[in-house]
Amino acid sequence: MKTKISHTTFDDNILWGKLKEGDEKSFSILFERYYSDLVSYGNSLSPFEEKVQDCIQDVFTDIWVYRNGLQSSVVVKAYLLSSVRKRIARLNERDHIFRKAASTDSVAFLLKFSVEYDLIDDDYATKEKVSHLNKLLNDLPARQKEALYLRYHQGLTVEQIADMLDVNYQSASNLLYRGLLTLRKEWKGTFPLIALLSSSTF
Repeated sequence: MKTKISHTTFDDNILWGKLKEGDEKSFSILFERYYSDLVSYGNSLSPFEEKVQDCIQDVFTDIWVYRNGLQSSVVVKAYLLSSVRKRIARLNERDHIFRKAASTDSVAFLLKFSVEYDLIDDDYATKEKVSHLNKLLNDLPARQKEALYLRYHQGLTVEQIADMLDVNYQSASNLLYRGLLTLRKEWKGTFPLIALLSSSTF
């Protein structure tokens, strides 16, 4: 009797290796595992939901068609997020929305952060403070906001963020530092800022 492969049986590296060997089940598991994250991130870069879904489908189609040429060692989540970002950038250029064809720098981060008051104990912060923090987050420059999203919601490293945003490591680090510095200057609550960023919604 065959053992059923569940979504949690194998880690990404094993699934990626099996995908490269032509295993359709591994391909499907990775698609289902990351689809919602990719939709969320794609919608942060484009207001056209259907086009975002098309871009994600195209990314996975290319992965399957060109699987023999894929790198063996990748961080799958970072690879998929980066691929979706590049695909949306190319789509935007094709539609003549942005000026640069190959540059992902032209893609603007659109999602809004929302720190939920219910997640915070009354002893730590007032509703007014949380409302102020939400405003601070959403007033940040788009690149800083995107860097924070990738770091604290998607769990990417600084190096992976740099690769996605097509900047060097120091520039990515600076984006995170400046965003956090702005927030820390204004945040007066005692609840840890990083915890709030990690638990905020979009």
